[in-house]
This record gives sequence, structure tokens and C-alpha cells, in this order.
Amino acid sequence: MTNRNILIVLIILTILGPKSIIAQNKSSEANVPRLVLVLSVDQMRTDYLSRYWNKFQAGGFKRLVNEGAVCNNAQLDLHVQKISTGTATLFTGVYPAFHGIVNDSWYDRLKKKEINCIADDYFITVGSDSKQGERSATKLLSPTIGDLIKMNTRNQSKVFSVAMNDVSAVLSAGHSANGAYWFDTQNGNMISSTYYVDVFPEWVRQFNEKGFAKNFTQRDWTTLLPITSYGESVADNYVLEKGFSGKWNTFPYSMKKFMESSGDYKFLKTTPFGNNIVRDFAINLMIAEKLGKDEFPDFLALTFSSMDYENSSFGPASVEMEDTYLRLDQDLALILDYVDKAIGKANVLVVLTSSCSSVYPTDYLKEEFKMPVGNFSPESAVALLKSFLNITYGQGDWIEVIGDQQLYFNRDLLEKKNISPEDIEVKTANFINQFEGIKIALPSSSFAQGDYTKGQLAVIANSYNFKRSGDVLYQLEDGWQPVYKYEKAIYNDNSNIPLIFYGSSVKNIQIRKRISGVDLAPTIMEIMRMPVPGHCAGSILEEVLP
Repeated sequence: MTNRNILIVLIILTILGPKSIIAQNKSSEANVPRLVLVLSVDQMRTDYLSRYWNKFQAGGFKRLVNEGAVCNNAQLDLHVQKISTGTATLFTGVYPAFHGIVNDSWYDRLKKKEINCIADDYFITVGSDSKQGERSATKLLSPTIGDLIKMNTRNQSKVFSVAMNDVSAVLSAGHSANGAYWFDTQNGNMISSTYYVDVFPEWVRQFNEKGFAKNFTQRDWTTLLPITSYGESVADNYVLEKGFSGKWNTFPYSMKKFMESSGDYKFLKTTPFGNNIVRDFAINLMIAEKLGKDEFPDFLALTFSSMDYENSSFGPASVEMEDTYLRLDQDLALILDYVDKAIGKANVLVVLTSSCSSVYPTDYLKEEFKMPVGNFSPESAVALLKSFLNITYGQGDWIEVIGDQQLYFNRDLLEKKNISPEDIEVKTANFINQFEGIKIALPSSSFAQGDYTKGQLAVIANSYNFKRSGDVLYQLEDGWQPVYKYEKAIYNDNSNIPLIFYGSSVKNIQIRKRISGVDLAPTIMEIMRMPVPGHCAGSILEEVLP
């Protein structure tokens, strides 16, 4: 951990106060796990567990469900549902209004430019010559689970994260982690940032020298089982599947062909081979860093993201998705076997969850089920809105930036024209509310006046950050999805996520009541016999505890 991160820990300790520190909290206490292992699967629908159940082996998903505490109705209610917003919310236990990650990026009014949630050129890449390690958690405004564990053990615990995507790795690791590692698409190595790592570990260098990514480019992705047995999915050549690059949508898939087409290793992140890399790296990390081997509890967050970006190209009902989960089931079994043997089930807390779920494409819902859904064009809507504003207020560039489900006004122009921000916000929200496919649009000024702590408006209110969010925020109707003319839409409105606790410190139980994703952090802290900070928005899941 760098000196800068140690300073961050000290600052947070000062904020929280000395009473939040357990001076002698060690994992030698009865039922306190030596290792917390969070397995996050991007865009995992909860119905995948039941859909593929008969094809899962005994040691993966089935082990977690049969021996763990299963929360059947866990929801992660966010205005903008992205991997960035979901990861930050899960691992801090607070909503974007407080942790500040309102989207992958947002408009900074003072700097007059869009700010990426983790990009930070103050730090450099460790393990590569590329710029893909110029990342940090400085824009994350709240401590993560890992940060809290380190604070409570006086920085004796070890905290790590591993993912193919940098956003997942950084936002699950937090500020004070000993290491966060992700995949460099240029050279196929696992890398980090000087924000976390001063000297690149020798074991990581040796792992990279084995050239896993390069080796995978010589392989084909074929189905794990005979393709005729994939009865839980639509046909492999389903007409509505766009496929990789809009042209490859049937098995087998040539990784060599993908490599020649893309020119880098990015495509591996969308195949099961990406999950294989995370699995092997994680096991190497646990061995090299001796996680769970002393009296101070350690923390490791693993994110599996294969097929998340290609979800819209194939859909949740595709053979590709089913095969990905059957292979992930094997990956999880190997990881669970390792921790059971090396550390012991009695000494490990495992959590399976997801930073976001996935949705069925609108074409699929309409064609197969005649659902009243459709596509919403933000570009067309904004074009009409601009005409409306010009008619109402005169000619001008009234809209400065168009973000995901939010608009930023040109406040300098509003001031120059002596136009009330509240007035233009209200008129704009009322105008947007008339569009088909819009559930609701709200002016940001209303959050200071109304009570939106309950109901569907709370989803937007909890995600609204005064300094980072837009001036008008809107939600689409259920099942509606945005489409853009020249870019791929990454959108989700399914708030249901998996949440399973496994280990000797939890009950084997089915919990059917509705719970929130922000309950994860306080529940882990309670299991670790550590105080739950007052800023946490969630509650301890008492049903999980033995």
C-alpha cells in the first residue's frame, strides 16, 4: 500500500473517531472468518440459478445455495444501473448520493469537462507500459468494506481485488487496499496502479510470463456440452442475436479470428476465458499473499465479467450465456475447493452477488411475448427539447452535456440571460414527461423541496449527488431501453441481484423478504465482529447470522 493510501486511512480514521476501532479485534475470536471472499458476477440474473440448476455440478453454485443463506429478493435500486454505480454501492453500503459514483463519468462544471469515475493520470501503470493503469479510487467518497476492515485491525489486514475490468477492481478494492489488479487489453497482462502498488510483486510478474491471454488466442470457444442439450436457451442461430461484432453468433468461435479482427486482447473479456484468468490469478494471489493465514482477517473481491458487455448482442436466453455460466460454475468450484482446503470453511465467509443484473432485449420481449415495450431515442428527444427551449427562451445552447438519463444545463448562459434554473428545470422535466417510454423526469431543484425517501422517486433521490448529477434526471418505463445512432447503449432496469452468504458464520436458510444491496456491507461488518459505521444506508441481515 502506498504512502498516499496510508494517509487516506488515517484521514478516515479521524473522521470516524476512535470509538469505531476495535483495538484487539482478531480473527482468532470464535466464528470470525479469517478471509472474506466476495464473488461478484456482472449482470447475473437471479433466475440463472434455477434455469441452469440441473446442469450445475455439486461444488459450484449448488454448494453455495445448498449450504448458504440465500436472499431470494435482493434489490439494488439505482437511478443509473451500471457496473460502476453498482460496485460502489455494494462495497460501501451507501447510495451514489453519498459515495459520489453517479455514473461511469459525469460533467464537472468547474473544470468544464467530463470526469471518468476512476481515471487518474497522477498515477502510472504497474506491470505494463500502457496507460490502462492510470486509475485510482480518489473519486469514491466513502470507505469500502475492505477499508473498514483495515481500519478495525490497525492496517494489519490484507485487502485485494481482482477483475478483468478496471472499474470493478478499483471500486471493490477501495482506497487502502494492498493491491487491485485488472486486465490490460494491450498486452494481456494483469496490471495495477501506483495508487495501490509501489513495487510490482514478483509472483504477478511470473504469472504474466506464463502468457495465459496469448495461449487463449490459439483456442476455440466450443460448447461445454453437446449443443443439442442446451434446451434452456433459444436456438444457437436465433435470428435476433447480433453476435460478436455484429457478424459472429454461432458456435464455435475462433479466438484467433477475434484477435486478428480486434488487434488486441479486449475480446477475451467477453468470453469464458476471461473468467478463467480471474480464477487462476485469484488462486495464485491467495497463495502468494498468504490470505487467511494469520489472526487478522483478510478481504478479497473477485469480479467475473465474461459476456457482460455482449449481453445485448446475445441476450440472457442465449446458448452463449448458458455455456458461460456452466463454465463459471466450474471456476467457482475450483476457488471454493481451494479456500475450503487451504483455509477451511469454518474460517471463510464467501458472498456471491452482482453489481448489476441484465435485461432481455426489447425485440426479444416483443417478438416472443408481445410485451408493451419499446426503444427510446435520447438523441431524438433532445433534438425536440432543444427546439422547445429555443422557442421558450430564445436561441441558445441551453443544454451543455447529455448524460445517461440526465441533462446538464449551460448555467453560464442561464445567468447571462437571467433565467431561473428552477424554471427551466421544471419546464424541461414537464416536457420530457410527455414522451412515450418515459416513466418520470424530475428537476434537480425538487430534491431540496420534496420528500422522495419512499417509492420509485427514492431511486433517483438516493442516486442524486449535488455536485455530480445533472439538472434534470429521468427514468424509462419498465422494459424500455435507449438506442443511439452511432454508439452502443449500455442500459439496465432490472434491480434484482443474487445475494448468497456461505461459511460457518452464517445459517443455511432461504430469506424471501425484500432486502437491499446496501445491506451487504453492514452484514459483513457484523459477521466480522466490527462496528457498523453510522453512514451505512443498509441494515444488518439478522436472519443470516447463526
